[in-house]
This record gives sequence, structure tokens and C-alpha cells, in this order.
Amino acid sequence: MLRLAVATDAETYERMREPLAARDVRVDHVQSRERTISLTDPPWDEFDVGFVYPPRLMEGGVADAALGVPWVNDREAILRSRNKADVITRLADAGLPVPETVMVSNPVDESAVAAAAEDFDSPVVVKPNSTTRGVGVAKAHDLDSLLGVVDYLDLVHDFHATGDKSYLVQEYLPGATDYRVMVLDGEYIGAVERRLPDDALEAGQWKHNVHRGAEASRVDLDPELRELAERTADVLDVPFLGVDLLVTDERAVVNETNARPTIDDASKYVDGFWDDLADLIRRTAEE
Repeated sequence: MLRLAVATDAETYERMREPLAARDVRVDHVQSRERTISLTDPPWDEFDVGFVYPPRLMEGGVADAALGVPWVNDREAILRSRNKADVITRLADAGLPVPETVMVSNPVDESAVAAAAEDFDSPVVVKPNSTTRGVGVAKAHDLDSLLGVVDYLDLVHDFHATGDKSYLVQEYLPGATDYRVMVLDGEYIGAVERRLPDDALEAGQWKHNVHRGAEASRVDLDPELRELAERTADVLDVPFLGVDLLVTDERAVVNETNARPTIDDASKYVDGFWDDLADLIRRTAEE
């Protein structure tokens, strides 16, 4: 039986175990953070293949060196997807629709930020370049509120340990429907619509992240949107990818991607998902 190292969270690990075991893939958890790790005698057994490169790059490097396995989503795939500016640039260069976006590489003068914001209608979205789950994303309705967000980011970036000091100023698409589309080995495998409850919307919430209280419901996505997600995964060269689409009556854009997506309930995927995933894992192990 093939042994698969899984460094992702408990939800993904628990959901994978039985379906993959039935397909001759044994899933075991590799905890690489929030623990002590002997570097001369690592605590992990031998594995044949890894699922997704660990979340923290420093600890992940230790796990990667100790395990010595190929990953379905390797370090380069994680770095590529995590860098929001890189994703937007690659997709735009390939002719895929993305939100109008400006990257701000600190330190810059306020006047440069104000000049960049003039190209957008209010409000604008301000987001750190490397965070996930909507952390640090803000909406600025005027120049004062935009510069207030920038002041906050400048304070955070004063800490020398802060790695990525860049952030994005991006157009806001009012009324857009938010979809998370999953692509496995170049093929569409399912999608959910992420929607905030009515009371959250009335309270002024606007970010549709599940970790912020949004509800994810399976949808049958239109073929052109499926193709857009597949093209995104192809351009980024990521085998297992979550693609976030924002869709209005006028357009659809790729907002972000996630190369460490949580595996959802199987009912949200197409038939044959587990067979296809097991096949990709086996082919990765043979590389």
C-alpha cells in the first residue's frame, strides 16, 4: 500500500483517510509545526509521496528534507499560488480576466498610493500579498480611509521579521457572486458558491471566506467558468488548485487561487473524485 504524507489540517486529513485507504493509499499525518522536532533523528516514518507541501516554509523545509518524497503540490506550486501579485501577473499575461490591480512594494510615499488609487472607482480593496482566509483584507471608501489602512500596514511592516511587505490595491466588484472552483490534474472537479448569511450582510460584512462565516453550497458551474478555472490551473501549473472567481452580470474574473485548499465534503465534488485523486497521487509517487 502506498504511504501518503499529509501535512494539511485535520479536516482534510480525516476526510481523505477512508476513501484513499479503499484505493490502496494509506494516509498519515505529518505534523511539521507547533511542536519540537529533532533534526538529527526526525520523528517521521518512511513515505512514498506527499500531498501538499507543509504550510510554513521553514518547518516545511525540514519535513521535505527528512521525508525526501515528491509532493502532489510542491514547494514551488505553493509559493506561486501564495503570491497574489504573481498570480494576477501570470494570468493577465496569459489573457485570463483578473481584477484591475496595482501592487505596492513598501516603502512608498503616500502620494504614490494616492495616485494609484485615482485609477479606480471607490471603494477599493486593499489586501496583503501573501495572506490567506481573508486576513488583513480591507475595503476603503475614500482616500483618507485608504491611507489609514496603509498606515496600519506600514506599522506592521516595521517589524524586521515581516517577510512580504507588499500589498495590493484592487478594484471592488459590487454584487459579485463568489465561487470556489476546484481543479484536479487539469480537470474541473466541483464548485461551491460562498455566500454570507443575510444578517451578516445587513451588519456590513462583505468578505465571502468560509472562515469568516460564509456558507458554501455546491453549484453546477457554467462550462465557460469551468474552463476559466482549468486554464488558471494550467497557467500556474498547480495539480490540485482552488480557484476563486468573482462573477457579475458583466464579467467574470479570477480573484485569487489556493494551492493548499481544504478537501470538502465529497458531495461537493464530481463522481470519480477519489479515484482521480488516488491516480494523481500514484503518478506523483512514480516521478
